[in-house]
Amino acid sequence: MADKQAKNADTGAAVAVDDPAKVRNVVLVGPAGSGKTTLAEALLAASGTVPRAGSVVDGTTVCDHDPAAVRQQRSVGLSVAPVLHQGHKINLIDTPGYADFVGELRAGLRAADAALFVVSAAEGVDAATVAVWEECAAVGMPRAVVVSRLDHHRADATAEIAACQAAFGAGVLPLYLPAGDGLVGLITQRYFDYSGGYPPTVGEPAAAELARMAEARNELIEGIIAESEDESLMDRYLAGEEIPEATLIADLETAVARGSFHPVIPVCSTSGIGLAEVLDGIVRAFPSPLEHRPPAVTTPDGGEHAAITADPAGPLAAEVVRTAVDSYVGRVSLVRVFSGTLRPERPVHVSGHGLAERGHEDHDADERVAHLYSPLGSSLREVPFCVAGDLCALTKVGSAETGDTVSSPDDPLLMEPWAMPEPLLPVAVVAKTRSDEDTLARNLSRLVAGDPTLRLDRNAETGQLVLWCMGEAHADVVLSRLRAGGADVDTEPVKISLRSTFSKPAKGHGRHVKQSGGHGQFAVCDIEVEPLPRGGGFQFVDKVVGGAVPHQFIPSVEKGVRAQLARGLADGHPVVDVKVTLVDGKAHSVDSSDAAFQTAGALALREAAANGHLTMLEPLEEVAIRLPDEHLGTVLGDLSSRRGRVLGTEAGEGGRTVIRAEVPATELVRYLIDLRSMTSGTATFTRRHARFEPMPEGMAVH
Repeated sequence: MADKQAKNADTGAAVAVDDPAKVRNVVLVGPAGSGKTTLAEALLAASGTVPRAGSVVDGTTVCDHDPAAVRQQRSVGLSVAPVLHQGHKINLIDTPGYADFVGELRAGLRAADAALFVVSAAEGVDAATVAVWEECAAVGMPRAVVVSRLDHHRADATAEIAACQAAFGAGVLPLYLPAGDGLVGLITQRYFDYSGGYPPTVGEPAAAELARMAEARNELIEGIIAESEDESLMDRYLAGEEIPEATLIADLETAVARGSFHPVIPVCSTSGIGLAEVLDGIVRAFPSPLEHRPPAVTTPDGGEHAAITADPAGPLAAEVVRTAVDSYVGRVSLVRVFSGTLRPERPVHVSGHGLAERGHEDHDADERVAHLYSPLGSSLREVPFCVAGDLCALTKVGSAETGDTVSSPDDPLLMEPWAMPEPLLPVAVVAKTRSDEDTLARNLSRLVAGDPTLRLDRNAETGQLVLWCMGEAHADVVLSRLRAGGADVDTEPVKISLRSTFSKPAKGHGRHVKQSGGHGQFAVCDIEVEPLPRGGGFQFVDKVVGGAVPHQFIPSVEKGVRAQLARGLADGHPVVDVKVTLVDGKAHSVDSSDAAFQTAGALALREAAANGHLTMLEPLEEVAIRLPDEHLGTVLGDLSSRRGRVLGTEAGEGGRTVIRAEVPATELVRYLIDLRSMTSGTATFTRRHARFEPMPEGMAVH
């Protein structure tokens, strides 16, 4: 696939921009199938970066170079495609639209200074896209909207623009409207004719078209004037004065750059309609890195550090936003430089902290950057430097993981990790052969290093290797990459870690006597076991009188009991919440020993379990489900069928409801998939361990 991709792309020398003002970092956001990758491909071809646009269906696009993306015909990872337009370098950051790959989207948002929301003229706006829009609004990220796929047989640009306005709220207004084989600019009232392809010819629109668009034009002008810092413009406009085009365009660009106005541009990637307008809008209205505040930095040990800016001469501060492993060049780190200038053949400091719970242990290392590359999909084109605000790729920086900070060894820095969603779908994997186990371990370390949304859990109790994924599609990609790396793996049902406890008091007698010549073993002990309340842990009490068990061997009995509790009893699950009292015993002056009393303590506990009644305990999870009100009844009914106990509901952000409930972990193994199915992908949930509770009689134990 890499060879096929290289043939499709012009892999000539890349241009290194030396001025952050000439850089635009734009993330493409939108639901799967909206046409993000096709738009990026069309822009690459229109700008001359590639000789012709590739096809998602044929697997020949620049951005979808991953074998899993080609097979699924949808993006599964972040990809960068730089284009040059009017002397500016535009880094198009193509991100997946499917919910399972939201981690790649979050990385794209981190690397970008503005977002281009791509929605299909035939599909509408989904809830996940609205959620990302709100996330961008919360941090003031500039946004524009592209209504794509105008050539679809169900396309309705007018209805889609109205849907965007309803979904995204105030400030969303069309800048152009479709007309014939092109677009009419509502400000300039010029017709951009694409009947001859890209670039368009500019002419006068038909009078009927102007009349049809008069209302939309007036609404646009009023919206721009409302955002203007010149308070006299509205009075002049209402008085009937014709506001100069230059003034309107300048105020429009200012409002877009500060994130308060969001133009809508209709586009047809196959015919080229709207491509010039998109490129012009990105260059003229979207902010440069100089206008985007970089993340806060500290020293690696958490100490204060002066704020950084997009200054090529400032201290080096860059961040690894994605990590991939190429079969030929090894580890490839995609880096956004926020401050300073990254140069080849220079030492750097790589620092990663704060992601230990995801399998990324804190680490600091000094490395040497041999070469810098400008990525174009899977192609790497060498560049002599990378200034603040630009994106580049590093190879063979062995310690670098996604989210790490790259800085100068003389002034090491650390950026706070960006927010990542929790993986909620467990998948248990097992190597088919012993040789596959070693390959599996190597491949897993690479995958975890590059994917912060993937969590690796080696469960010592169940003996399973569990990968926590974002969903079935994510799991499919992870398994495909493991197998592509040479590890033959299977999946198996996920086992839940259970516990057991005593349901009533019991007594146990432990006798360990071996005297068959030579130094023997002698230890006898009697214990009483009582259940404790949930969460009571373990208590050991010594009530031996008269020295029946010598003082030095009492800790040995406790040690043996503790070991047996950890190993489990009849069911093999660890025993919790019990009080064990040592009441009597016997010892031998020669043959008694620490090991003998440990064994006797374990035997006594096992006899108590045989005489008493053990109860199975299952983990109970506290879940918080955020969902639209129309799905409330369905989800509440489903929770009841899962033995869930609803604690209450409350109003959440964005007009949604939050359900708080307690649900057994055994009922949550595939809950992520089921919840998405019940709510058409509009609901999300979080979970955390609450406690262990008795499992109902007769339930199957896995």
